[in-house]
Amino acid sequence: MKSTRRWIGIGMLVTVVATIAIAHSVRGAEMGDDGVFGGGHHMMHFFSDYLGLSDAQQQQVKQIMAKDKPALQPLIKQMLENRQQMRQLIESSPFDEGKARALAAQQTATLTELTVQKAHMFSDLYQVLTVDQRTKLDAFLDRHEQRSARRMNNPSQNE
Repeated sequence: MKSTRRWIGIGMLVTVVATIAIAHSVRGAEMGDDGVFGGGHHMMHFFSDYLGLSDAQQQQVKQIMAKDKPALQPLIKQMLENRQQMRQLIESSPFDEGKARALAAQQTATLTELTVQKAHMFSDLYQVLTVDQRTKLDAFLDRHEQRSARRMNNPSQNE
């Protein structure tokens, strides 16, 4: 049960980080920056400070992210392009449901691949952590999971 909760927590973290990465990448693309891999290492800095990563661990994290960058960048670019195409479709008249479904299917496939790639990267990152850092991260993820569950069970309080 604890192992399942940990993997669910890691999955949630991957989803959150993927969302942040996409947002940073979209913002970065609009600003001519590399997004998450350019100047947007906010999440990495947060966890570096929160977990107290050593200089050697920070270097390992940077190496892992650099290694995975070539696999992630085209997926992030595809997500941005799909979003732009969907917006154009929404703004066109008449609405073409067939094209919308095709774009949605493509976006789903891209998001699936992006999520798997990021899960692989975060699995590598998790291995860099000490036992104490993993325990601290697990506690953080458990709290995040509990907050998310409360929001899902009480949607009226989110307004």
